This record gives sequence, C-alpha cells and structure tokens, in this order.
Amino acid sequence: MSIAKEGFPYITALVLVSIAAFLIHWLWVAIVIFGLALFVTFFFRDPNRAFSGTEREIASPADGKVVWIRNENGQEAISIFLSVFNVHINRAPVAGKISNIEYHKGKFLIAYDERASVENERNSITMDHNGQIVRFVQIAGLIARRIVCWRQTGENLAVGDKIGLIKFGSRVDVFLPSGSKIYVKEGDRVFGGKTALGQLP
Repeated sequence: MSIAKEGFPYITALVLVSIAAFLIHWLWVAIVIFGLALFVTFFFRDPNRAFSGTEREIASPADGKVVWIRNENGQEAISIFLSVFNVHINRAPVAGKISNIEYHKGKFLIAYDERASVENERNSITMDHNGQIVRFVQIAGLIARRIVCWRQTGENLAVGDKIGLIKFGSRVDVFLPSGSKIYVKEGDRVFGGKTALGQLP
C-alpha cells in the first residue's frame, strides 16, 4: 500500500522529533511521538481500488459513513463523513470530464453539522458524464484545515481516478441528478472507488 505524498512532511517531522527525543533520553516522549508518526502514516494510506459497477452506477468518492440522504433543489444528495480512521483519498464518482472546480473559503465547523455544507471551507467539483451532471464537494471539518485537489477543469477521468484528499477528518457531499436510484442508506459504511452509491437515471 502506498502513502499519499502530502503525508511525508508530517511523517518525516514526527520521526525526526522522535529520534531527537530518544537521543536525549526522553524515552516515553520518543515512543509517543513515534506512535503518532505511525498513525499519521496510517492516515495518509493510499490503497489500490477498482470499481466493478456498471457505467451508470456512481462510485463513492470517499471512505466513510453515510450521515444524510436528502433531496436538495431537485438533486439527490448523499453526505459521507470521514473520521480520522478512514482513508482520505477522494476519487471520481463517475467517468467523464471535469466541467468546473470551485473553491470556497469558510469556517471549520464540525463536519457532522449540516451548516458545514454552505459555511465551511470546501471545494466543489462538477463532472459531466455523457451529459449527466454529478457534483461532489470536499468539505473541511473541525480538525481538517487543508483541502487538496490534484485535478483541473477540462480533465477527463475514469471512475475511481484519484482527485485529491482532505487532511484529518472531513465530509464529502455527492449530488446526483433527479431520478437517480440510491442504493445506500443512512448509517452505511462506504469505500471510495469501490462502493456503488446508486445509479444514474
């Protein structure tokens, strides 16, 4: 399993501090900090994933727990909460072209708070799949203070392609066209690039 490159500065710094603590005989401090380095390595893990769904099925863009399913302005919206124990790599929910990326500065309310969808720091990514629009939003949480997006408007992606990540706990909202069939329910655990959330009309 690989590690996202964004994690290496944190991992390296923690390992160096742990070594320094060990050299000055602060053994317990060294152990605790090294343990933290192992956790950060675990947090930034980047597992290989393959989506086995059909062309019309929507892959989850993130690992986590489905916390809300609702209809917003004629679109089916699915909210996925990512704890610090989940993989934080975000993936393309459908194959298609990125038609728009829109970043918004904002607050850092706890990701469970419904206000986070419109008030928190977030990055909205819109994809065009054969004329059908699927949008998902990376939302920073109380601990997460950094949204990373590796893609640009105009890029063509396959379903499950890596798009970015959110550091240290967050939420992802997915917006599907009206009439989409939803497979998941609130409370379900989903896996980015692997679990089918539903099917396009």
